Amino acid sequence: MSDTRSEGRAQAPGFFRFGLGSFEVVPLHDGVLSRDRPAGFVRNASDAEVGEAFATAGMPRDKLTLTFTPLLVHTGRQAVLIDTGLGTAGPAGTGRLAANLAAAGVSPEAVGTVVISHFHSDHIMGLLKADGTSAFPNAEVLVPEKEWEFWMDEGRAASAPEALQAQFAGARKVFGDRGDAVRRYGWGEEVLPGITAVKASGHTPGMSALEIASGDEAMMFVADITNNPVIFARHPEWQAMFDMDPEDATATRRSILDRAASDRLRLHFFHAPFPATGFVAKNRAGYEFLPALWE
Repeated sequence: MSDTRSEGRAQAPGFFRFGLGSFEVVPLHDGVLSRDRPAGFVRNASDAEVGEAFATAGMPRDKLTLTFTPLLVHTGRQAVLIDTGLGTAGPAGTGRLAANLAAAGVSPEAVGTVVISHFHSDHIMGLLKADGTSAFPNAEVLVPEKEWEFWMDEGRAASAPEALQAQFAGARKVFGDRGDAVRRYGWGEEVLPGITAVKASGHTPGMSALEIASGDEAMMFVADITNNPVIFARHPEWQAMFDMDPEDATATRRSILDRAASDRLRLHFFHAPFPATGFVAKNRAGYEFLPALWE
């Protein structure tokens, strides 16, 4: 019998289309990274407790697997990309946005606007090609004003702790030469017709969720309000090591998940299993992530 295993073969393109009113929404897979789960991954739970939660969810108890899923929105006026993944700056297994954008039939030149949720490297580095030029040459770039104020502050960068220095450096690499070419937006602002910024601070000082509405339908791109929602929806009180202000991050998570559960609002999590879109329902302890059906 011949060996039909797929060793060495490329994965199928990672994109998924669904309708939202008159908009078309397309999650785009940027890749996956798996590594040993760091000790103290959750600040306020033991490693054993966290490992048990991972195992209960069907995941290896000692591994941390991160998926990366930017979101493309065809509004009828233009193609809008929300976050950009790691580009060529990430480890093996990441940086697949460009290939999956092409597989979805969209050229980089066709992207009219890029909206950034926050300045962590896995959300901004895809703005650049390997040679340092713009990956989306015709796109206006929109960023949260509070993220810009924090990460582009020279004094804060000079005194930053070692754990944050790479993030400050990444922000400068991406945005240092853009200056006035970048439009900054505030919470509560309709940044584009049908797309409104929502306060989602805690993970970073200025992180923004993006509410997307067309006609009578709405959803929300919630960026990193959770690490993996399969875990952190069930344990909304847990404080991940990546959250800069753990108490604020917890309050943000509960606020958005409460609304989503009450309003049956579709959410798109940047780090959820692909295609990273679905709903949440309340349970006794917290919430449950309910992946949307593949249609």
